[in-house]
Amino acid sequence: MDLKNQMENGGTDPVLRLRSGDREILIVGTAHVSRHSAELVARTIEFEKPDTVCVELCDSRYQAISQKDRWRNMDIVKVIKEKKTFLLLANLLLASFQKRIARQLDVQPGQEMIQAIDSAKTLNAAVCPVDRDIRITLSRTWRMMRFRDKIKLFVEFIGSAFQTPNIRQEDIERMKQEDALESILADVEKELPALRDILIDERDQYLAQKIRTAPGKKIVAVVGAGHVPGIQKYWHQDIDTARLEVLPPKGKLNKALKWILPAAILMFIVGGFYAGGFHTGADMVKWWFLANGILAGAGAMAAFAHPLTIISAVLAAPLTSLNPMIAAGWVSGLVEAVFRKPRVKDLESLAEDILSIKGFWRNKVTRILLVVVFTNLGSALGTFVAIPLMVKAF
Repeated sequence: MDLKNQMENGGTDPVLRLRSGDREILIVGTAHVSRHSAELVARTIEFEKPDTVCVELCDSRYQAISQKDRWRNMDIVKVIKEKKTFLLLANLLLASFQKRIARQLDVQPGQEMIQAIDSAKTLNAAVCPVDRDIRITLSRTWRMMRFRDKIKLFVEFIGSAFQTPNIRQEDIERMKQEDALESILADVEKELPALRDILIDERDQYLAQKIRTAPGKKIVAVVGAGHVPGIQKYWHQDIDTARLEVLPPKGKLNKALKWILPAAILMFIVGGFYAGGFHTGADMVKWWFLANGILAGAGAMAAFAHPLTIISAVLAAPLTSLNPMIAAGWVSGLVEAVFRKPRVKDLESLAEDILSIKGFWRNKVTRILLVVVFTNLGSALGTFVAIPLMVKAF
């Protein structure tokens, strides 16, 4: 079926009608920051009276919309221990990017999804989240990337939080064809085209399968317009969604390097004591501790960490850099969480604080996340700085 023949409202919003057996499915393509899209969603659901409304949300994002006080239940210590700090920070930065665009246009971020949920509840229709968990998408993206691409990704996310894009109403049509996460990662994607498979193609497959197998005789699915052609492309294919939810294994080289590099450094230091004497070995140990400690501490300091947190970063980095099982940022993050434990008001104001640079550093939750990430970056940089200094001492 030709997508162009299914355009409504002056040809600006795609509404695609598909069938699966005796079931009718309407795919409504929207922009995530468009009031007009929200109005289209409301009109479509009211007119079609579906049994089920599918929304381009994963379960966690659906709960985030449905439960306004969800932040009160966050356990920041658990986030650090489960190694999910970067994923949470990336999620908050992405939310910040969308909210600032929505604020410029005087709309509620994700207004079309909220409208879809409200309209469904009005009709007593079932609501079905059909997107892949954002944490899986980010994790799969992370596993695909080289170290330099990960640094660039982090810079892109941070840059998105610090920039206030000047979005005009006429830019909405272009934004409809672009996923929010894809827009932030556009520069990284140019150098690593395989990311598109994860960010767009895999999600198109996932959405198509979940929508096609949703319950009900008549279904309205509300998705970003950029996903509509992909959903149509994969509509008649039987997609194994479980395969798309599996994290790819870490590369064997990365696993090996986690152990080989610390072992090589330790052997190098021992060789310094053996071949060059005590003075040479001591100099090598000195540079290792200074480079790792100072740069890790500088990272914690850049996050405005508690003085004792900075000290913990300085002391932990030289040791954790030689231990593949633990990172300096996890130590400093836990110390920060102890001495500056987030209060209820920090959790309640999180949604507003992520809209500004000042808010990211002021809120105790996001500050802890920044402490973890910046300390780890400083420690990693310290390792690369220390090695040539140790070679010179040898």
